[in-house]
Amino acid sequence: MPAPYIAERASVTQVMAWVLIALLPGIVTYVWVFGPGILVTLAIATVTALAGEAAMLKARGYPAKPFLTDLSAVVTAWLLALSLPSLAPWWLVVTGTLFAIVVAKHLYGGLGQNVFNPAMVGYAVLIISFPAQMTHWAAPLQLAHAHLDLAQSAAVIFGLDRLPDGTTMATPLDTLRTGLLQQHTVDEIMAQPIFGRFGGTGFEWLAFAFWIGGLILWARRIISWHVPMAFLAGLWLTAGILHFYDTGRYGAPWFHFFAPSVALGAFFIATDPVSGATTPLGKLLFGLGAGFLTMMIRTWGGYPDGVAFAILLMNVAAPLIDAYTQPRVYGARSKS
Repeated sequence: MPAPYIAERASVTQVMAWVLIALLPGIVTYVWVFGPGILVTLAIATVTALAGEAAMLKARGYPAKPFLTDLSAVVTAWLLALSLPSLAPWWLVVTGTLFAIVVAKHLYGGLGQNVFNPAMVGYAVLIISFPAQMTHWAAPLQLAHAHLDLAQSAAVIFGLDRLPDGTTMATPLDTLRTGLLQQHTVDEIMAQPIFGRFGGTGFEWLAFAFWIGGLILWARRIISWHVPMAFLAGLWLTAGILHFYDTGRYGAPWFHFFAPSVALGAFFIATDPVSGATTPLGKLLFGLGAGFLTMMIRTWGGYPDGVAFAILLMNVAAPLIDAYTQPRVYGARSKS
């Protein structure tokens, strides 16, 4: 960056702490809507991430304390855990978290060197390798036939108890995709109880909570507005065009807008300064591309949700985007 400039000093630990704080509204809402199982999943992911981080630091000859206390591993663990079914078996959480920390982070050089967002790499590995386990999402409590407390949730997650009937169901995105494959119209599909006023029952509240967290990050200047707004605009425009073309085959843009994965991806994942674009114009292109690809994958891809794969694909393009969107240095002559 050419001088003169003024940079606000913010340590990695402070930035990561604010990301964790911004995730708290989503976690509280998750517990309120879907039950306390997510707390167990978060704990497993956090312990696994710190253990994997410590092991890799020792193997690479780095001091453990400075890196374990910078909270970066905890942020990766929380982002991955919040992307997984809250009652996912413990080994699924451990596998995804270790892959995120060991492979996606440390084998690429550690903090600040990773090409791909580690949490999304862990998620992609799990959804490709264990699709059945990744589709057993907890039903919203208002629709569930049985409610599990914290101890019961832990017993299910660790395989000590059987999952009661009526405690899991397909997500709204999965329900929509299945219904469309069965030649039902969007209106017929969305007459089911799993769909709320704008998005999925309960899921829309979770998305709203992640938006609040995203606004906290923006207010604290942890993130800029470019990537989230471009991401949401790219998704809304693409979904809107498809919905206008055929309302019976494509869901309304607000349905996709109110998906928790979109809010989490737009504010917490696509804004990763390491694996994403860094120039102002580059951030806009990165966000627009991620939103567009999310809708392409949701509509024609092999998985109901496309946020993780869209962000990973844009991670690949980020260096090229930055190379072609560098702002002109003040005083430099333009090429003619």
